[in-house]
Amino acid sequence: MPASVRMVPGAYDAYFASLATAAAALIGLLFVAVSVRDDTIFGPHAMPGGEALAITAFTGLVNSFVVSLLGLIPKVNIGEPAVIMAVISIVAIVRLQRRLHTGRNLIVLAITLLVYAAQFGFGVLLLVDSHDSDQLINLSIIVSVTLIVSLQRAWSLLKGKHLTSAAGTAVTGDHDPPHGAGPRRSWPHRWPQKRRGEPPRPVRGG
Repeated sequence: MPASVRMVPGAYDAYFASLATAAAALIGLLFVAVSVRDDTIFGPHAMPGGEALAITAFTGLVNSFVVSLLGLIPKVNIGEPAVIMAVISIVAIVRLQRRLHTGRNLIVLAITLLVYAAQFGFGVLLLVDSHDSDQLINLSIIVSVTLIVSLQRAWSLLKGKHLTSAAGTAVTGDHDPPHGAGPRRSWPHRWPQKRRGEPPRPVRGG
């Protein structure tokens, strides 16, 4: 196929094909991990962090799969799926953060958003110049990073890391309020006080 028709050089075919295959296999692994402990990930009795691990891992794997797969199609600028998937991933993670209020891993959240923002930037640069080999290399590295991070989260979910975190939270007593509930309040217990000069109250018999 002429080089003018292909947006991604043929030397990247094996690389993106391997990434797409690995992402598809890891999506299956994620489904297995969710099915093993589905009651602790989704539903009213879900453990803190379980749903966040599952959704962020699924988002990253789908991102790697879609970008790598569409990058193999002739006449398709890989910058287009990179930009679209970056926007979808950022929106999904921000909405998840606002809904679950998972504030324990803000550093991981910031790094994840930074990675997707970099993917968005490299995708825009490839839309401007589809034959920019430097930006294509950068985008290839970013897609690999999202795949590796998602693999780590899927493996943590399979090992039940969210259950360990929930157990530690239960021991320390640091629980997040349930979804939809307001901030946690501690109401002081007021004991009845006896006024001066007031005779003792008689005790009623049973």
